[in-house]
Parts: sequence; C-alpha cells; structure tokens
Amino acid sequence: MRRTTPLALAFSAVLAVALAACSGSADTAAPKPEDSPLNKYMMAVWGGDLSTDEQQARYDKENKAREQLVAECMAEEGFEYIPNTQSGAVVMASGDEWSPEDREWVAQYGYGNVNFPGRDTPMTDDQVYVDPNEDYVTSLSPSEQAAFYETLNGPQPSAEELDEDGSFEYDWEQAGCYGLAQHEVEEQNPAQSDEFAPLMKSLEEFWTETQESTAFADLDAKWSSCMADAGYPGYDKQSDAQMQFGEELNAYYEDQTEWVEDDPELAELGEKEIEIALADLDCREKTDYRAGYTKVQYALEEEFIADHKAELDALKAAAEQGR
Repeated sequence: MRRTTPLALAFSAVLAVALAACSGSADTAAPKPEDSPLNKYMMAVWGGDLSTDEQQARYDKENKAREQLVAECMAEEGFEYIPNTQSGAVVMASGDEWSPEDREWVAQYGYGNVNFPGRDTPMTDDQVYVDPNEDYVTSLSPSEQAAFYETLNGPQPSAEELDEDGSFEYDWEQAGCYGLAQHEVEEQNPAQSDEFAPLMKSLEEFWTETQESTAFADLDAKWSSCMADAGYPGYDKQSDAQMQFGEELNAYYEDQTEWVEDDPELAELGEKEIEIALADLDCREKTDYRAGYTKVQYALEEEFIADHKAELDALKAAAEQGR
C-alpha cells in the first residue's frame, strides 16, 4: 500500500470535487452529499450521517483508544508515553462558513485555499497543541530520543525506499507503536476489514475510472471553451482549474524556507485564485455544468450499486451495528 490519501479521504475528496463541479448559480440548490446514491451507503461507513457533535465524539473516542494502545506498546519497549488525548481531528460545522457555490463567497475566498473562513481567527488556549511527552523526551539523551521516535513511528525510509516524489510503500508493521495502534483501531471499522476488502477495492477502482471516464467529455469541452473565451485557456476538465492551482500553491510552500508574514507573493496567489474560481463559477453557470455532471455521475453510481448492492447493504448494516 503506497502512502497516499486513504480511501476514506479519497472518497470524500472525489465527491467534494464532483459536487463542487456541479454547482450552479446561487439560486439553484447545490447537491448535498446525501443526494448521491452511492454516498447514502458510504456516509454510514465514515460517519457522514452523524451530527457534528456525534462525529467529534466518534473521532475523540477513536483517538483515545489509539493513544492508549500507543502507551501500552511504548511501555512494553521500555519508554514512558502519556496518551495524547488532544485530538488533532476537529469536525467543522457545516453551514454558511463554507459556501464555494456562492458568488459572494467565491469573490472573497476563491476555492478556499489561500484564504478561507477563520484563517485569521486566533486560536484559543484549548486549541493550542501541547505535546504531553515533551518534558520526558527532552530529558532523554540524543540517542535515547532517536530510539524513542523510532519505537513510536518506526524507522525512517532509506533513500532506496523513496520514490522520486518522496512517497514510499507504507507498512503498518514497520510504523512503530503508532502504526500498530492505528491498525488495531482501523480494524474496528468494517470498511477496513478483510470481509469487505474486495468491495473497497472495487470502490477505489470505480472512483478512479469515474475521474478518467469520457462520459463527461462533452460537458467539459463546453466548460473548457468558455474558460478559454474568458482568458483562461489550457484547462481540459473542470477539475483541472482547482487542481492546477493547488499544485502551484504547493510549489510556493515547498520553496519557503521560513514563514513570511503577509507575503506579497502569497497574496498575489490568493488574488489569482479568486480570479480563476470566479471564471470557473461563471462557466459552470453558463454551461449548466451542475445539472449535467450530476446526471452523469449519479447514473454511474447507480450502475455500480446495481452490481454490488448485496455487498453495499451488508457494509452499511455492519457500520450502523458497530456504532
């Protein structure tokens, strides 16, 4: 398994791109995640059908269990470890704070990469990360610290194990106590079990094939022509606009050796993002991209469901029973 986005996140990301791509004018309601035929199953698996408080409680419970397992593993290896119950997973409330289909919102934030709601809001004391193991680790010698982190996270991959892009094959058995703990917690989710492994593999292949499908070709061609007329040529698919800007933003961050407050270069990127996002929104509205994409996407999902309905029903039932 290559260290890339987990399927849970990949599914959410693909669906988010699809629904954002489908967005139209502000007076036309954008599809909601629960509108997707396939997502009616997957929301039960990943907790998308839970309330914000219920999702947060679920993440906190998983984090507590994982950290306790890490502490037990580290103790067996001769190290002290205080479980870090300050979960890094924070469920964001859905609502008006994130409205990438609203023209006023897009005019302020673009796609929400450089600037986004709450970006300049100072963190409260309970949001500031505090490592409960910092004092213990600093009390160790350099060699002991190295042994501590290798026991916790596993050895660093060698140059031979790294791909050109810096990724490497992830093996939880080689990822230290944290890898072991994460594996045990994930096993509680039926989507990670051996029973549903074939279905999850089919799902992953389905989303990959969907993104590469020619079913959206005519729709994307109309959108691409509109973008070219607006002064933004070179985008073959609607998803290219945001993806390519994201790559440009990543390149900016990779070049930074230190954080520059109010960097003019980043501000310029933010302005560019808004310009592209507004043109993208205009062209989606002009080509009725939302309705067209939704029709094709949901038809493909219905085909997948028809071929895997028994497995999907069983997965949904197992996920709901395990709560």
